[in-house]
Amino acid sequence: MNSPARATRPPSPAPGLNADLHCHSTVSDGTLSPEQLAARAQGNGVQLWSLTDHDEIGGQPRARAAANALGLDYLTGTEISVTFAGETVHIVGLGFDADDAQLAAGLTATRGGREQRAREMAADLARVGIPGAYEGALKYVGNPELISRTHFARFLVETRVCGDTGEVFRRFLTEGRPGFVPHRWARLGDAVRWITEAGGTAVVAHPGRYRFSPTEEYALFTEFQAHGGEGVEVVTGSHSVAEYAKYADLARELGLVASRGSDFHSPGESRIDLGGLPPLPAGLTPVWERLGGRIQRAMAEPVPIPPAAPVPR
Repeated sequence: MNSPARATRPPSPAPGLNADLHCHSTVSDGTLSPEQLAARAQGNGVQLWSLTDHDEIGGQPRARAAANALGLDYLTGTEISVTFAGETVHIVGLGFDADDAQLAAGLTATRGGREQRAREMAADLARVGIPGAYEGALKYVGNPELISRTHFARFLVETRVCGDTGEVFRRFLTEGRPGFVPHRWARLGDAVRWITEAGGTAVVAHPGRYRFSPTEEYALFTEFQAHGGEGVEVVTGSHSVAEYAKYADLARELGLVASRGSDFHSPGESRIDLGGLPPLPAGLTPVWERLGGRIQRAMAEPVPIPPAAPVPR
């Protein structure tokens, strides 16, 4: 069980709090360790941070310890891949008990099948003249259970097949392009239940990224709320200014709490750095207000931590 939050410092309910509640480390598909991310967040003025690795909570103890040492308030986090209406949707969980057995088992089951999918992706790339992609992608994987399209993209950039990761996803690894292999993830209801029964809050991540019609998007949020989901990521690295406004309106309409997170993966790849987002629009209930009792408070006096080992290449 996580250490209980101290009641002496209630969380700020202000939408302007610099909270970054969505990012990834080498435990999934980021290029920085949990310790390096904590230092970057703190250095960029983040006041409340969460590490949300894909389908994984193995980095939570390291992230929590690093945040605590740096004087940074922390919420436990993960990002669960689900399949809804034929589309991969991500559900961020925040403020849960990181020792919850049901959540851990659900995430383990969700990670299953990634290796076989990766080998099929590599075989498809080989058919269009790009050999060795599986082995190449593995060089970028901190956790082999979580090999993903991002790792393949880094290999394609390294070998100069593409100039950057944006070009990779325009030419490869997406539906109808070489290297795309679908994967069936967790069910929406299961992901929300794992989070909420572990004491956390479930949030629909970056809804503007999904290729849903208005009817399909409404169905997603209706089912999400029916299962106990409570939040939506309004301000995030992949949203435009217009989408900030759109999903702020949706949060108000449906009574959802609002979250904010950069979705940071790497200094050389991510659109927005940790702590670099604008504040939440006015008139919203921030998710950290709902989770005030779950925030793990920083030490009163930060202490130095040793630098993390360099990321292997």
